[in-house]
Amino acid sequence: MRILIVEDSSTVSKILTHLIVQDLGYQVDVAPDMSSALALLEQHQYFVVVADLNLPDASSGDIVRLVLSSYKTPCIVLTSNLDAHQRREILKLGIVDYIPKDNRYSYQYVVKLIDRLYRNQHVKVLVADDSVVSRKFVRMLLEHHLFQVLEAKDGEEALAVLEQESDIQLLITDYNMPKIDGVELILRVREKYNRENIAIIGLSNDNDESLSAKFIKNGADDFLQKPFVHEEFHCRVLNTLDSLDMMRNLWTKANRDYLTQSYTRRYFFSQHNSKETESGLLSVALLDLDFFKKINDTHGHDVGDQVLIEFALRLENAFAANFTVARFGGEEFVIAFKGLDSTKASTLVDKFREQSTTTPISTSAGDLEVSFSCGVSTRNNETLDHALQRADELLYQAKAAGRNQVISQ
Repeated sequence: MRILIVEDSSTVSKILTHLIVQDLGYQVDVAPDMSSALALLEQHQYFVVVADLNLPDASSGDIVRLVLSSYKTPCIVLTSNLDAHQRREILKLGIVDYIPKDNRYSYQYVVKLIDRLYRNQHVKVLVADDSVVSRKFVRMLLEHHLFQVLEAKDGEEALAVLEQESDIQLLITDYNMPKIDGVELILRVREKYNRENIAIIGLSNDNDESLSAKFIKNGADDFLQKPFVHEEFHCRVLNTLDSLDMMRNLWTKANRDYLTQSYTRRYFFSQHNSKETESGLLSVALLDLDFFKKINDTHGHDVGDQVLIEFALRLENAFAANFTVARFGGEEFVIAFKGLDSTKASTLVDKFREQSTTTPISTSAGDLEVSFSCGVSTRNNETLDHALQRADELLYQAKAAGRNQVISQ
């Protein structure tokens, strides 16, 4: 990734270069004036240009206009002074944002913004608004920040789009819409998607002072009163997505194993040990790697970790699309086969065992042949704990019988 800094102050350009390289690892070119910048723009394709508004050979944002119009490259503006008129004019150009050169935090904000722009390329945002003008305006602002933008003319259409596009991360919805209004839309969305799945920002030009609370109490993450200024919109969107990322990271730490990234024991029980999941056919397979202690003792724990990571990946590839795979601890894993009895589940596991045994795991100590033993049981009008206890007993039977086999009941 390549960034161009157009700045006549060597101090500012050095600080920005250091922070961008240190925090993001991107390649940075520096131009002290417009002529030098043009030469570099002709040579390279840049992801973002960070440009001073006034340069020795160009004033009043000439470099910004050129970057946006001729090179179609996102531009972040640096400025020491910006009056109200200049601010309005510079925002009309379609810049990403303007940053005052006040202190070190300003430069850190530039780095944060570049990183956010990179991530935004993979973020889908759905804008639901019955006003074409309002919808297009919001879309324009979002596209300045490189989001993938989808549109819906009302709440009903928004629900249909969400059904089709499962990876939408942000919903921005107006309040007054036909068929389904913004608040009702949020209620329906929250019935299916929690706050780790999708963030929601409400919009309205109504003067009802209680509307913001109504939106947030019903599941929105934030609310904006129309008309809003560019900066406030961008700040609210970026803060909302930062919060979404934080919640997802916390969810991952709580529900994904730190080493293998398989689901944790906690997640496994949350999915299959509630009143809602007690009914219905469910089989559980408890797997334990054979002679894993010997691998650690012979080759070291680093190699043991490599084996666990690769084995977990193989389990994920084989079963995670339809079933729940979790690491229970150490070298022990579990699979929940919803809708299958123990005979069908053990057949699938045994086929995986045969493939796994004949495919060595590559490690820093060389290729290692790794097998596992497994017990499979079906829950029969009992708790998940009891089913797992029986699977554990069957697992130890498999080990006592010589290991590298699947026993079911």
